Amino acid sequence: MTQHTPAAGLLTSGLIGYCRAGFEKELAAELDDLAADAGLIGYVRAEPNTGYVVYETFEPTPLGNLGAATDWRRPTFARQLLPWFGRVDNLPERDRATPLVDAVKACGQRFSGVVLETPDTDEAKQRSGFCRRFTEPLTKALEKAGALRSSRTGLPVLHVVFSDATTAWLAAGLTGECAPWPMGIPRLRMPSNAPSRSTLKLAEAFTTLLEDGERDTILRAGQRAVDLGAAPGGWTWQLVSRGLRVTAIDNGPLRDSVMATEMVEHLKADGFTWRPQRAVDWMVCDMVEQPSRIASLMAEWVATGRCRHTIFNLKLPMKRRLEAVEQCRELIRKRLNSVGPYDLRIKQLYHDREEVTAYLTLKR
Repeated sequence: MTQHTPAAGLLTSGLIGYCRAGFEKELAAELDDLAADAGLIGYVRAEPNTGYVVYETFEPTPLGNLGAATDWRRPTFARQLLPWFGRVDNLPERDRATPLVDAVKACGQRFSGVVLETPDTDEAKQRSGFCRRFTEPLTKALEKAGALRSSRTGLPVLHVVFSDATTAWLAAGLTGECAPWPMGIPRLRMPSNAPSRSTLKLAEAFTTLLEDGERDTILRAGQRAVDLGAAPGGWTWQLVSRGLRVTAIDNGPLRDSVMATEMVEHLKADGFTWRPQRAVDWMVCDMVEQPSRIASLMAEWVATGRCRHTIFNLKLPMKRRLEAVEQCRELIRKRLNSVGPYDLRIKQLYHDREEVTAYLTLKR
């Protein structure tokens, strides 16, 4: 579908996606599929451990022709997904602004703001200080050239991605189509009294997998939840901090700080065989097990009405990661197709490692 935005006519050169370093192969395969669905003709460029992947079209393509291919939610392994329209090489150390401004002016598109980014790798992070210092001078240079219109609504945000010290990719961030956080990473603080850092994973899942309006309507204080594989209590703590009452299922112990909330019932039981006596609003699961077994369990809970919503992790094998994700999608599809339409969203979050996180619910 053609995008009716002030940027629809911008000529793009393809897509650029950010990912966790080491997952470029998986993201490359996903971008290839997205491009094929959009009718694009081109090729993928991906280098191991660089933290980003580029799809390049053979011919310039109007942004409006890309359709849903620009939606960052679609690829599992993309933290961010943007249509790119230019690359500037051999940036001079003493004057990086001039060639960047010239490239932006040449595209004929105005922007509402500018974000400077790098891939999320140890090598690239060394340029984060430069990006902070360079943002203001570049913004002023773009404003002087008439390329920025901060007061104009509907314009895209200019993303300048420094893949190395002398190379910058220019991309257009569309409201509602791209991740709203710099580098596609929500900045979450570790709560001082949380029992483990895994609490950030569920916090990020709520932030990333649910829309703003959904969080207000389907995640509310007073609801009842189950946490399968709860010990030491990071996910349970996150639920309790939002006002949910939790039944924590695990043979292992929960931290005292979790039990002290008096909103948790801890049952020593097997998360694969235990079932609630009555339906709950939420079930979450971070058990270490084969992804296909977890996916089947989650689909069963939703299909039988034991929970309305579930967020769960799928621990991926070292090889054939994308294939494992697709296998889980198919298992869920087979179980739920006879039940009714459902919504399944899968993302590799910033706080995930060799895993992805999913949200599953029946559509009402």
